[in-house]
Amino acid sequence: MQTLKIKTIDTEIIPVNHRGNWVFVIVHAEDGTIGIGEASHSRDDERVEQILKVLESILIGFNVFDIESFRRSLYRDSEGHTYHTVISAVEHALWDLAGKTLDVPSHQLLGGRCRSQIRLYANINRATIDRSPNGFAQNAEHAVDEGFTAIKCAPFDSVSASDISKKSLNTAIFQGIDRLRKTREIIGPNVDLMVDCHSRFNPGLIVQTAKELDDLNLFWIEDPIPLVDIDAVAHVSQSTSMPIATGEKLRTLEEFDRLLKHGKVDYILPDVKHVGGILGLKKIATLAETTNVKITPHNPSGPVATAASVQCMASIPNFGILEYAWGEVDWRSSLVEPPETIIDGFIEVSNLPGLGITLNK
Repeated sequence: MQTLKIKTIDTEIIPVNHRGNWVFVIVHAEDGTIGIGEASHSRDDERVEQILKVLESILIGFNVFDIESFRRSLYRDSEGHTYHTVISAVEHALWDLAGKTLDVPSHQLLGGRCRSQIRLYANINRATIDRSPNGFAQNAEHAVDEGFTAIKCAPFDSVSASDISKKSLNTAIFQGIDRLRKTREIIGPNVDLMVDCHSRFNPGLIVQTAKELDDLNLFWIEDPIPLVDIDAVAHVSQSTSMPIATGEKLRTLEEFDRLLKHGKVDYILPDVKHVGGILGLKKIATLAETTNVKITPHNPSGPVATAASVQCMASIPNFGILEYAWGEVDWRSSLVEPPETIIDGFIEVSNLPGLGITLNK
């Protein structure tokens, strides 16, 4: 039996922007091998470090190859978002350590790869400071110029509860529609365009709004309404002409199972940073495969979570497309070795051991 034991666990926090830091977890094995994971967007970076200190005392001497045992004993559905993020990051690092020890990429341990490239879409929202229609359109155009063939934006972030209580389209909603129309005009008809609604609508208003967007040929409408009422999600899905994507806020198998059985959605968006890591993401993808739903991971993340998502999605038959946080910082690619390289909107599936990257400090 292959054995490699954990010695210590550290964190590395990289300031990024007003939306938060990138938080990396470094797991050191007794033989000196290092595995990395990502715990960004936990909602509380200080709490991440506190939880890790407790986990370190539990995990010293733990065999890094016992990943299913790790998940079963420590990924408890009842725990909160921050705890799940920490567990997920440590789990990424276990896959990285296992691959490095065996000198194989992580996807080889997940059943082998179905593809050699992963298609990305550029999420331009965080980089779009100018929230005018032209501001959205110009950033979308820049991303297309860099080779991306799919763009996502969140044009309705100014829509509030008071707006949707009026039960009719209003200034804030029409402003969002204008942003989308200008973006489509600039990028042309052949680039896929997604819209993220950040759950700001109710069922009636999103159905009305979707009808206004029918001619834009959207790739999907994401998180149109909150997931508190799965029957309402199903109603929206059946009442619009465009595909519906949702699920970024869900973390457990039970939650995704319920959504897949009753939500009638077209795409689900689990996040490798919050669902228990790579194995959790793989399990959710398998659930989705039984209902012919595509898995398109939520990933407004740093390069480690992206590498983990790429390794997992390489092994997934029902993979659709992966999110990429476009334009947040200009030094992103230099943070890891080898540098993150995106060509024509695709990232190569690394054949280097583990996740295929190391952190540059």
